[in-house]
Amino acid sequence: MPSVAGLQLCTLKLLRSTRCGAPSNCPSAKVAPPGGIDLGELAPRLPDLPRTPGGKVELAPALLIADLQRAPQTLDSPAPPLLVIARRDVRSNGNWMHHLPVLAKGPERCTALMHPAVATAAGLDDGAMAQFSAAAGVIIRLEWSDSMMPGAVSLPHGLEHGQPGTRVAVPAARPGANLNVLRDDAARNPLAGNAELAGQAVVARTAAA
Repeated sequence: MPSVAGLQLCTLKLLRSTRCGAPSNCPSAKVAPPGGIDLGELAPRLPDLPRTPGGKVELAPALLIADLQRAPQTLDSPAPPLLVIARRDVRSNGNWMHHLPVLAKGPERCTALMHPAVATAAGLDDGAMAQFSAAAGVIIRLEWSDSMMPGAVSLPHGLEHGQPGTRVAVPAARPGANLNVLRDDAARNPLAGNAELAGQAVVARTAAA
């Protein structure tokens, strides 16, 4: 196993290369445990940093401007009746703090938030178990919320600790719904190529008893 000094040296070299471009461009740094690594004062990176043809930060490159036509087309298209969006639970910040019993205890926080009028129209009672389906489905407790916009339902992410092979005792004791199964793994942003993690159309119904 590498020594602490060896790990500090590797970290220092990595920080130097990523922050300054090359070790020779970096101010002198020293390892100062337990205070960490002091890289000195920040150094200006402009105008040398941009690798654009004009040497400037391009706020409106041609590729983005050409793609703007998708915006009005999308807005003019009919929206699905119900879209799912994710949220972070303020107490656990996603799944960062699910391992702390003092933060994991308390009321059930893995709930689907839906506007009361939309839920009533779908026959979904406050506090009842509901099923939301897309390519797959999840069953989750419904919570009426006036803060939700009609046409959207919000599920928390990072609570899927009940999956086979999960080796986290505290979170697994209170597993939640797996939001990811509702997402289309083939849906990509056509410009950036990133996965689309919000706005998936879902169907809501009462969960079978």
